[in-house]
Amino acid sequence: MLGGRSTRYHVYKRPFVDFFLRTVSGWYTLVIFTASMPEYADPVIDWLDAGRGILARRLFRDSCTQLPNGSYTKDLALVEADLARVCLIDNSPVSYKVNEANGIPIEGWTHDPYDEALLDLLPVLDSLRFTSDVRRVLGLRGAGAPGR
Repeated sequence: MLGGRSTRYHVYKRPFVDFFLRTVSGWYTLVIFTASMPEYADPVIDWLDAGRGILARRLFRDSCTQLPNGSYTKDLALVEADLARVCLIDNSPVSYKVNEANGIPIEGWTHDPYDEALLDLLPVLDSLRFTSDVRRVLGLRGAGAPGR
């Protein structure tokens, strides 16, 4: 049910998402922070988690701040007070505008079966495990960095 009405929608998994989640969940506590409504997002998150318990927490639109232009930002302090250990992977830079130094951009996905964006993020996420403050590392990225 979405908006009180029965709604059918199709969701496709980005290539390598299962491998990505399995790998990264061994390194980090994974939190889904989405601007979607729980009625839509919960079934998708359940499908991605597949009963593995690797997606520790869920934050939805009601945890976001809506800007005058209608877009949503995500305050990462809701995830963890110590932002030195938090990063947000998002295809919308507006989403991490409040905590820009914690953002990791990723291109949106539109059914490209050859997409490897999630695989490309693995070396970055792996290296961030060994820093005391992810913002110092993420702040070094330049115009030629992955995801830019």
